Amino acid sequence: MFSVLDRRAVLKGAGLLVAGVTSRSAVSAPVSGGHLRVAGAVGSASESFDPARQSMATDYIRGHLFYDGLVSLDDRLIPRPALAETLESDDFQTWHIRLRRNVRFHDGATLTAEDVVFSLLRHQIPGTGSQRYALARTMQSVRVLSALLVEVVLDAPNSDFPAILGISNFAILKAGTTNFTIANGTGPFRCQEFAPGIRTIAVKNSEFWGAPPFLDSVELIAIPDEMARHNALMSGDVDLIASANPRLVQMLKKNGFGIVESPVGTYTDLSIRLDQRYGRSADFVEGMKFLLNREQIRQSVFLGFSRVGNDQPIAPESPYFNTQLPQRPYDPEKARFLLRRSGFLDETIPLVCSPAALASVDIAVVLQYAASQIGQKMAVQRVPADGYWTQYWMKEPVGFGNINPSPAASLSFEVGFASKSPWNESRWRNPQFDTLLREAKSTRDEARKRQLYWDMQALVSAGSGVCIPNFTNSLDAHAPHVCGLRPSQAGQLMGYNFARSVWLSGSRGQKI
Repeated sequence: MFSVLDRRAVLKGAGLLVAGVTSRSAVSAPVSGGHLRVAGAVGSASESFDPARQSMATDYIRGHLFYDGLVSLDDRLIPRPALAETLESDDFQTWHIRLRRNVRFHDGATLTAEDVVFSLLRHQIPGTGSQRYALARTMQSVRVLSALLVEVVLDAPNSDFPAILGISNFAILKAGTTNFTIANGTGPFRCQEFAPGIRTIAVKNSEFWGAPPFLDSVELIAIPDEMARHNALMSGDVDLIASANPRLVQMLKKNGFGIVESPVGTYTDLSIRLDQRYGRSADFVEGMKFLLNREQIRQSVFLGFSRVGNDQPIAPESPYFNTQLPQRPYDPEKARFLLRRSGFLDETIPLVCSPAALASVDIAVVLQYAASQIGQKMAVQRVPADGYWTQYWMKEPVGFGNINPSPAASLSFEVGFASKSPWNESRWRNPQFDTLLREAKSTRDEARKRQLYWDMQALVSAGSGVCIPNFTNSLDAHAPHVCGLRPSQAGQLMGYNFARSVWLSGSRGQKI
């Protein structure tokens, strides 16, 4: 039986037994109190309290402040018990989820199995607008077995189902919730103020079921302009910022600010739609891949704070990373040959980029220069961050995406490359890949699973229209009095979950 049990983390039998949360800090004793001011890189008037619809960094932070999932993901992306005490399955297809007792929503209502069924099933309703609609559809049935026991039957075996439930969009709501102008979750903070695109103020939830946060309150704002965000930190207007500019890291350190660097599976990709004009030519797609100077991007764009990618989504730190897949080199002569054969060498190719997709503007400029050296014209079209993900992403023939780390290799493949996934950026379709993915999710043989993932990486790298030049290292910058921030493979700001771990030395920080 596959089980997720509290306080254990060992491999045994058919599956993984996962443990509780990691320690908050090994540096100094935590201090309670204080008000933390945080600046994210992206904000929008479309920000929402509905976990299902959340799609931006500030949304994810807000989700972790006010809500809990059935499981959480630790710094190594391992599922840990949260609202669920256990998840058990004999066959990876039928799962039994036992809930914690005496958990309360912010309005005082007690968590029950009805809330879980409601929260999971609403993702399947098209009108909900869930970002995880495709994943939710794999839940063939979700039903109450008792007050604290839920049964989920999947449409096919999936050993990574606990990790999927750790995605913040699957946070648990009170059954029947329809009003998302307020946040009624079970999380460690309550919402005091929310102005979409402007700011959020969260205050400590005194009835939180888990370890209470150290902070009294958190203020979250978005500062899309990069220099303005860094200036706000240096001037003391905020205490913590996400997406620090690699070019400013040394300057920040010299001025006493802290930098937390996390090697994560996040990547900014160049996506070529295979169902549109340029992408219909395999020569054009392959030529563009050979035109990406990955080492130059690593050095000049990320200043070394990244790892070279190979046009497949599994990062080097993953145990499933294919170490034997030949690295695609920067080869301008081969790129020129392929682009000429595609018939597009004499055309001007539009590259749509935006500050919303981390470093995509700089990557586009590097690519434009490389293209100019072989006689290929490219027009960099920079569009605003606000609205980029809804108006441009996956809609342009050649554009950029920014993909957050996934809690499991199967999910990286499922979301970005499975034939039926709505988030398949390049619209790549490969039946062999889909077959390998199904087997990988159901096998109990770890050696076989690793080989399947290696084969899938080779297929994606060779055939998809997604070009992944680098995996970024997440850089967060903070004032000296901010403590407890740790590197995390889950992404920036400890996978957006920093507020449960951070404290201010000597209760520093402004009051609300």
